[in-house]
Amino acid sequence: MSADRAPQPGHVRPLVALGFATAAFVALLIFGLGMLSLLLDEDVIAVPGLGQLPGIVATIAATGAFALSLWIALRRQHPPLRGAVVTAVATALAYPAGVWFGALLADEALGDAARAAGGVFLSWFEVVIALAALACSWGGIALVRTDASRPRWPWEDPFDE
Repeated sequence: MSADRAPQPGHVRPLVALGFATAAFVALLIFGLGMLSLLLDEDVIAVPGLGQLPGIVATIAATGAFALSLWIALRRQHPPLRGAVVTAVATALAYPAGVWFGALLADEALGDAARAAGGVFLSWFEVVIALAALACSWGGIALVRTDASRPRWPWEDPFDE
């Protein structure tokens, strides 16, 4: 199936749904991690001295995993909702991997990188990442699967005349 195919009436094109879902995921990820960090009064990456690079790389890795796995699900003729679960798992695994790789890019020791990635993986932050990915990927799949049409005012109905 091509991303350029004309959508059926009421359906959103897969590429448009992917864009909306990915933008929503990034926004929800940043909001969710920030609010949980505020509520728990702890850093997302609790290893001191790493700087911002591991968090940036982790967010890019999670967003890439989210977009790629959701795109694989959206390419199908009738995208299955279980694609949202696969996307959530892939995204949840990509974030700690991105933390690990980002810590190595920041010239940290292998042990510090592993401690930072493991700290994220075994924390409530991982739950927030997975839930954000699940909600946004489900929304993206629902956009493609739905038979709804755009909202219309009563006077826009052509059969009224």
